[in-house]
Amino acid sequence: MKMTTLVLIITAVLTALIGGLFYAYSCSVVLGLGKLSDVEYLKAMQNINREILNPVFFMSFMGTAALLPISAFLFRGHQPVFIFLLLAALAYLIGVFGVTVAGNVPMNDALDKFDISNSTTEAIRQMRANFENRWNFLNNIRTVFSVISIIFVVCACIWNKEV
Repeated sequence: MKMTTLVLIITAVLTALIGGLFYAYSCSVVLGLGKLSDVEYLKAMQNINREILNPVFFMSFMGTAALLPISAFLFRGHQPVFIFLLLAALAYLIGVFGVTVAGNVPMNDALDKFDISNSTTEAIRQMRANFENRWNFLNNIRTVFSVISIIFVVCACIWNKEV
């Protein structure tokens, strides 16, 4: 097996893992969190947002951001594999990485600074109202673009003739 094919397989696995994370949030985690009281919801999201900042998450999230463009570069000149990987990289970098960095992370940071125990019921309700629907919407965008990236990487794997 060529090194480029091994890189492609690792890229496919990481892309699928991070896509699965966002998918799991969209179809289960946020639904369960939505049933919690305002205080429980905000505390749960604060804890989740703190705990996700770990080496395993960063390996898949940042690894995908790095390996998709690297894979595209490695397969330049190999059509249509290069095009599939380029499209996967663009979808991921804009719709997943970009949305996370520009949308979800600032919201997570604001929530992390929110002092639940010293806030009024109205302030807690308002914080949830400002956070939940927008965060879920952005996560759904990340999910869709993750799936698009996965589809393009799978197509690249299918069309790859370097074994």
